[in-house]
Amino acid sequence: MEGAVPSTGRRLLRREERQASILRGAAAAFARSGFAATSMDDVADACGVSRLILYRNFSSKEDLYRAVLQRVFDRQADVFVLALQRGDGRAIGFRTLLTVAREHPDGFPLLWRHAAREPQFAEYAHEHRGLAVDATLALLQLDADDEVLDRWIGEVVYSWVVESVLLWLEHGDPGKDEDAVDRSNAAVRAIVASLRAGAMPDGPDRQR
Repeated sequence: MEGAVPSTGRRLLRREERQASILRGAAAAFARSGFAATSMDDVADACGVSRLILYRNFSSKEDLYRAVLQRVFDRQADVFVLALQRGDGRAIGFRTLLTVAREHPDGFPLLWRHAAREPQFAEYAHEHRGLAVDATLALLQLDADDEVLDRWIGEVVYSWVVESVLLWLEHGDPGKDEDAVDRSNAAVRAIVASLRAGAMPDGPDRQR
């Protein structure tokens, strides 16, 4: 038809889709080289877009990095709440974090391993870790009548689960994820029981 614009075969992305695509590429770029060593040109190349499109969506490299972190954290919160609503206790904890880690294999380590080491994002990482530990404490329902002890147990448990997920993400077989979930859940129960009981190994170090 006269006046019709010929199709190029390419579908224009909506703003939300474009931003999601940029965040995936940015996470990969930052994961490779770190925040300081990654330029916006590097991110644009990783995303397959121009600098102009990048800056149309994110005003700065810091804004972009923070958006990568927030996307992962928000997804983790959504998966956690959904599991609570379903009453699926097995899906909470290691399963929640592993689900998010599989969806965001670059962004998840950025949030829970690397962000705390970046001066611009250390406070952000600390605050969001605190929120995650709060959720862990609510889930564990600790009752040691000692807020410091309860907080410590929550911090230990969350640290162990995060590090376990990171290690499984790096070295584990995705086909064995369910086995990893079962083993992790059993380990968490043992850790909590041991810390609640104040169990310590026998030997000369016990008196120190």
